[in-house]
Amino acid sequence: MITIATEYSFDVLSRVDMAEVQNAVQQGLKEVATRYDFKGGDATIVLNPKEGEIQLEAADDQQMRSLLELVQQRLARRKVSLRALDVQPQERAGGDRVRRIIRLRQGIPAEKAREIIRFLRERHPKVKAQQQDDQIRVSGPKKDELQSVMATLRAEDFGLDLDFANYR
Repeated sequence: MITIATEYSFDVLSRVDMAEVQNAVQQGLKEVATRYDFKGGDATIVLNPKEGEIQLEAADDQQMRSLLELVQQRLARRKVSLRALDVQPQERAGGDRVRRIIRLRQGIPAEKAREIIRFLRERHPKVKAQQQDDQIRVSGPKKDELQSVMATLRAEDFGLDLDFANYR
């Protein structure tokens, strides 16, 4: 009887569904067009999917606060985690206008990946974790151990919205 050494694995990633972001931006634009507090202010929301950022532009600080809140609400309704947003400081855009950039975090940064791997080595010594580009591959001999790792990662706050994929 031959025994086959099986190794199970899954990937830990942090990603944003750009289709949902696009839908949220479209809903936000519709609301800006109909809301009284944005009338005559020429507030804009522009999504740049290649750069992974949303640009907000408004007539003044009050409109900018309302616009940022509106975009965050729309994203939350579309199940886009607000942890994936990197809201940049407000800047002047010419005249009295103000601009703010929201960057969408895709992938796990290298320093966060090292922190997660160190955390896993301390809590689950039976599994192996290694960084692969902007994701982490976790492997181990037992499926139960991997499910325990998933539960541990869900319970811990790393400041990222973690997803699990390729569970084999």
